[in-house]
Amino acid sequence: MKIFSYFMGFSALILLVISMSAMISNTKVFNPQKVRLSKLVIDSAQLVSYKELLKEEIEASMAIEPGVLTLYAVFEKNRPTHLTILEMYATEEAYASHVKTPHFLKYKDATLKMVKELELIDTEPLIPGLKIK
Repeated sequence: MKIFSYFMGFSALILLVISMSAMISNTKVFNPQKVRLSKLVIDSAQLVSYKELLKEEIEASMAIEPGVLTLYAVFEKNRPTHLTILEMYATEEAYASHVKTPHFLKYKDATLKMVKELELIDTEPLIPGLKIK
């Protein structure tokens, strides 16, 4: 009976290890190769139109482009014409492809005169593999 108990315990441990291995191998590693902050100032008279165009561009990029990992735009509460976009791309090539897509070019052309200032800041993530929930 003692041997049977050890066998059952050992079998349970083996099943647990196999299950954990399967879960780990199915987990995607979130490790962007290009992370950038885009800081913009928008003409206040065109802010509503700008937001619509930006929303359309972000939604298309996230839906269509697998190399675009994150495009997250935030507007400052006290300065609503100031925004920052957190951009994460799987690779440099994914970024290069992104800026050539029809939806990005449409956004860029349509907003050219709306953008008063643009600063592109390439960054180094503190924890590159950290997944945004």
